[in-house]
Amino acid sequence: MATVAAYIDGFNLYYGMKNKYGRKHMWLDVVELVRKLRPKDTVTGVHYFSAIVKNEPAAAQNQTSYIDAMKIRNGGLLTVHLGRFKERTIKDCRRCGQSYSCGCGRQYRSFEEKGTDVALGAMMVADAALRIADTTLLISADTDLAPALSTVRAVNPNQRIYLAMPPGNTKASSHLTSVGDLGQFFIREQALRDAQLPNIVADPATGRSYTRPAKWS
Repeated sequence: MATVAAYIDGFNLYYGMKNKYGRKHMWLDVVELVRKLRPKDTVTGVHYFSAIVKNEPAAAQNQTSYIDAMKIRNGGLLTVHLGRFKERTIKDCRRCGQSYSCGCGRQYRSFEEKGTDVALGAMMVADAALRIADTTLLISADTDLAPALSTVRAVNPNQRIYLAMPPGNTKASSHLTSVGDLGQFFIREQALRDAQLPNIVADPATGRSYTRPAKWS
């Protein structure tokens, strides 16, 4: 039986699910999802990369509770890596050159996620070099991860690599598939439906419970 280590681009998966299915599958057990996607493999570890949203307290609390629930459910099998959000000013329109600002002259600002892509790529390469598992499973459609996949292939030519495309994607980018000898498939709704956390996850150590947010039902 083969072993698999999975690396999940949390926001890429989140936005794929949200755009395709709304919020109904957000209470997702990512370790169980990997088991559903690779039923014949033994899962040695799942690395989940994300960042806590800023300036949205309710959403941040839901996200934190969700991550805590996953940790309690899966113990040491799941490792969560949190990046950060950096504020940035939205640049002038590329078409007309006008700035994005309101009537008072205040410029619009947004936040961009920082650090997770680099961390994911580095972890994926390091684990392949250390022979942590026979198989690398990447859950993301982000083309920025193509160099990391190429490096995995370089440091361990015998490593099996699979790309699981989040919902909403119609095909894998040529940047990702150019790695060669890469298995690819799409994450179907049935797998998401079958990999949900229990509605209430209790922590036996503290007695605290985490409940699926009502808007995620």
